[in-house]
Amino acid sequence: MPKDKTQSHIRIIEAAKMEFLEYGFADASLRRIASKAGIQVSGLYKHFSSKEEMFASLVDPVIEGLMECFRGIEGNYFDELDNMDRDHMWENQRETVKAMKYIYEHIDEFTLIICKSRGTRYESFTHEIALQEEATTLRYMNELRKRNIPVRDVDKEEFHLLVTASVDAIFQAVVHGFSKKRAMHYAETLEKFYLPAWKALFKI
Repeated sequence: MPKDKTQSHIRIIEAAKMEFLEYGFADASLRRIASKAGIQVSGLYKHFSSKEEMFASLVDPVIEGLMECFRGIEGNYFDELDNMDRDHMWENQRETVKAMKYIYEHIDEFTLIICKSRGTRYESFTHEIALQEEATTLRYMNELRKRNIPVRDVDKEEFHLLVTASVDAIFQAVVHGFSKKRAMHYAETLEKFYLPAWKALFKI
């Protein structure tokens, strides 16, 4: 009677998650993962072609979920352009709070991405998010200009550094092992800190 590969796959995923969380990708052992899953090392390759593919299977779904969250927030920003209250612009978006909530709904996976991904393509995750945020913000500012809303030009390199710092600030909650409650309070603090700062930077 053939073995249930679905159950084997679940055991491998659970074992891999435990291994990566404890040792990080670089120091994780396929031998230990196989042992925890109750199979031979060779059996891992019936499910995954490499250790990085195994890591990717754990983190890719939550990354796509975060991107979907960001796309929804981005859509809201652009949707409000023609009916914008200049005195209270951006206050209802709650971008940082929404992102933090999603991150902490998947805290193990984001711990892997932010703290345990050395040696994988995910090492540059926060930088890639910052580049995406940078491009979106500049596109948004151009849309404001098209509507005759004055926006100050900013130094591109300085802007890149500021966006990078703001994105990294969100994930520092993960780095420092904040509880969800503390992380959500921190997200509120970030909102209060950065919202007036971005308005001041662009003189909006």
